[in-house]
Amino acid sequence: MAGENVNAFDDSNFESDVLGAEMPVLVDFWAEWCGPCHMLTPIVTELADEYQGKVKVGKVDVDKAPQTATRFGIQNIPTVLFFDKGEVIEKFVGVRQKRDYVATIEAKLGVAD
Repeated sequence: MAGENVNAFDDSNFESDVLGAEMPVLVDFWAEWCGPCHMLTPIVTELADEYQGKVKVGKVDVDKAPQTATRFGIQNIPTVLFFDKGEVIEKFVGVRQKRDYVATIEAKLGVAD
């Protein structure tokens, strides 16, 4: 799936591991058959490694977690949602540059450029 710091979220653990998380959480909604999703995986892995201990990073396979995908209105993949205190604070649809995700993370963490 991805690197060792990337969590696997699904219908059984999303509530506790994402919505109940103590730290911000970046979630990549993807599917195995989705080409652009595979393009995003290295970026997600880098973010997980670079922000370990500050931001939880994980992936949801929409085919294996349909309830979670439906709950958050995921209609196109990849979609990346950034959660804080159980609320979606940012949504990215499609593959974006790493800097877009970094800007959102650093703004939330209060890191200056």
